[in-house]
Amino acid sequence: MTVQVLGYEVDAINSVQFCTHTQYKHITGQILKSQELADLFSGLKKNELLGEYSHLLTGYIGDKGFLREAVAVAKQLKANNPNLKYVCDPVMGDDGRFYVDEALLPIYQDEVLSVADIVVPNQFEMECLTGMKISTVADAVKAMRALHEKGPSTVVLSSRDLGDHENLVMLASERQGDGSYTTFQQLIPKVPTSFTGTGDLFAALLLAWLEKAPLQEACQRVIATMQHVLWRTLKEAKEEAGEGNEPTVRHLELRVIQSLTDIQQPSMSVPSPSKVAI
Repeated sequence: MTVQVLGYEVDAINSVQFCTHTQYKHITGQILKSQELADLFSGLKKNELLGEYSHLLTGYIGDKGFLREAVAVAKQLKANNPNLKYVCDPVMGDDGRFYVDEALLPIYQDEVLSVADIVVPNQFEMECLTGMKISTVADAVKAMRALHEKGPSTVVLSSRDLGDHENLVMLASERQGDGSYTTFQQLIPKVPTSFTGTGDLFAALLLAWLEKAPLQEACQRVIATMQHVLWRTLKEAKEEAGEGNEPTVRHLELRVIQSLTDIQQPSMSVPSPSKVAI
């Protein structure tokens, strides 16, 4: 929906069909398999629609075969449109733990990264993809370079905790035509609770804004939008929970629909990015 609000026609395929997101206590539903994706893609191909796509965005995938089939889809789409951009959010886990089968990791490392143009991991995912521990900005930049070497021209570390009580840090790196890299960081004011779905929202916003603005401005607009959505969500969650009560997972469902104006025209209420020289 977020990408549609910013002007794109979207054909959405669910990699999973769950009753709720994964932070609820009881999760029921289905995980799609490779053949189900192949069947859908076959129909698009037979209808000669493959050349219609400008972007491919992948996020949460819960099955090894489905992930491999997604790589095959990306390759076929690029064969039909060499200008297509594949944005990969390698959703595997966070805060030091996996919430997908760890067997997906080598597929991301060995097959997905070589096809992706833009990759948007969080800190845990970047450490897993590179095998590098990230403790400093310099560590993060080295890890981003390692991902560049595997294929992606743009790498965005969606958030990193430097131990600052007030801010997280986003880092982004872009490979230039001469082989050099432009890298910058941006502070992200912390919102004092945990949400589910922020990575999905971040990746969708980045895809859309990168077509409208250079990487630094696009990232600033993404962070500004995220701040609007998260603070609105927290405010309304506290109101729903009632005075003195902690908001539950249900209360903290992201207020995306209520934030349509901010998604379309985010006010730039966040710090400007600063270049990182390493």
